[in-house]
Amino acid sequence: MEIASDESIDVSTFEWPAGFYADAGHAGLKADANVDDFGWLVSKTPADAAGVYTTNQFQAAPTALTKQTINLAHQLQAVVMNSGNANSCTGVQGEHDAAVMQQAAADKLGIAANLVGVASTGVIGEVLLVDKITNGIAKLGLTKNDGVTKAVLTTDTHAKTITVKCLIDNQPVTISGFCKGSGMIHPNMATMLGFVTTDAAIAGDQLQHLLSTTVDQTFNQITVDGDTSTNDMVVVMANGQAGNQPLNADHEDYPTFVKAFKLVLSHLAKEIAGDGEGASKLVEVNVAGAYNDHEGQQVAKAIVGSNLVKAMIFGEDANWGRVMQAIGQTDAHVDLNGVGVAINGIQMVTNSLAADYSEEAVAATLKKNVVTIDVDLHAGTAAGTAWGCDLTYKYVQINASYRS
Repeated sequence: MEIASDESIDVSTFEWPAGFYADAGHAGLKADANVDDFGWLVSKTPADAAGVYTTNQFQAAPTALTKQTINLAHQLQAVVMNSGNANSCTGVQGEHDAAVMQQAAADKLGIAANLVGVASTGVIGEVLLVDKITNGIAKLGLTKNDGVTKAVLTTDTHAKTITVKCLIDNQPVTISGFCKGSGMIHPNMATMLGFVTTDAAIAGDQLQHLLSTTVDQTFNQITVDGDTSTNDMVVVMANGQAGNQPLNADHEDYPTFVKAFKLVLSHLAKEIAGDGEGASKLVEVNVAGAYNDHEGQQVAKAIVGSNLVKAMIFGEDANWGRVMQAIGQTDAHVDLNGVGVAINGIQMVTNSLAADYSEEAVAATLKKNVVTIDVDLHAGTAAGTAWGCDLTYKYVQINASYRS
């Protein structure tokens, strides 16, 4: 995935920020003994923390526990996580098992349980084999390996990671993130499982504000299939090991940190969209001329989430009418006689009417791995961007046999 950067921000090979450690292993939640299915992320010291969580009414036990834990004092020192089982819709037993995971990690690290978050992903409705996880936790160490970035994967085709570096108070600061997500992606206040670590010093309440704002512009602007998981969350930990003065809105280097932080989240969001279950193309929709930012984002997400648009892109068919119907289904302000639509730079619609374009040229450009749709609503000066993927036969195949 191509990443845009600038002179003040450096995108580098994935690494853990100062004072962060991780490890992973195979507990037996997945059948393949060669595949890691659990692990942890640990800070040398308690870190300021923030989180956003699924709005699905059936919020899974580990997600609810992590939200409760972070809300105590916006601090975490570790997160223990597993794939292969979501520990969702498991009632009181599920709540107990999430707490057992939390306590087992705390005991192993010699820290308070209220400094440990818990994350699970996998099949919904099956009781967690928590004894396997606790036995595995006893074997985890404090390493610098990146195994945990793979241990959380389900139907993903690859690990999704990024490291960004910048200078704050002339001190090198590192922000590293990883996530999993491929299906059941249509977030509202978060998506998938995402974890961001940084050695910057920033207070928990400031970090929470930054995370919530940035999630709205990144993770909340992706969709794969219109479904919101019971286990979604994004957690950020900042341990201050870089030695900078605590960041806040008045700090002169805060804009640099915000830019670097947004780069991390936007990259991970696009990685999820591009790795949608069965997907063959990443789709980016850019809306200009919106009445306000909210409507710009609304229209962009409506287009990228339309099954008709997704099927059009998979079929490499220049059927721009599907883009128009997606716009029209929203309640956004639109100049009905002024809408413009372009695909990969080829103008297809001008003033809401067909432009003079080559069907062959559009069909050829739709063969690319990345398809960009630009829309101008001519209703204002605001904008919005969203990311998604095409809808393929493979998506149905994957989800028809998810448990087998």
